[in-house]
Amino acid sequence: MARGNSRQQPALDAPKGRRSSVIPRRPDTNRDVFGRLTEAIARAMGTPWFLFGLSLFVIAWMLFNTFGPEGLRFDSAAIGFTALTLILSLQASYAAPLILLAQNRQDDRDRVQFEQDRQRAERNLADTEYLAREVVALRLALQDMASKEFIRSELRTLLEELDRDRPAAGKAGE
Repeated sequence: MARGNSRQQPALDAPKGRRSSVIPRRPDTNRDVFGRLTEAIARAMGTPWFLFGLSLFVIAWMLFNTFGPEGLRFDSAAIGFTALTLILSLQASYAAPLILLAQNRQDDRDRVQFEQDRQRAERNLADTEYLAREVVALRLALQDMASKEFIRSELRTLLEELDRDRPAAGKAGE
């Protein structure tokens, strides 16, 4: 590969990082506020209360524009409630991207959590391996150490030898 090119080639063995944007980014605080707002909206849209409220809104709209005073009706049932259709289409066109934005933020959080879990697991594995080596070293050291029973038996043997040697030493001194 030629080194004369001033653009750095991406490393193929590393994951792709954040892509640079043509449009300059604002500080992350504004993005975070907008992200939290999109998550709140997406969370609210995923509740039974939202569906219930939307259903009540559609029913009230249709009833009013069908049975309401003729001078106050603003969306005709004869043409298929065009305004209602447009409102619901607009709501759906905003709902899908907001839900996707909320999912992307959750994916980012999951990715960070996964990386932290992976690092924690690596540290735990290293600690466990270190402790296992220490336990093995202690076992080996304990096998080389004399036990209480071994020391007692050696002392008894030495005392018996001393007791045997004393009478002989006592007779020699007389």
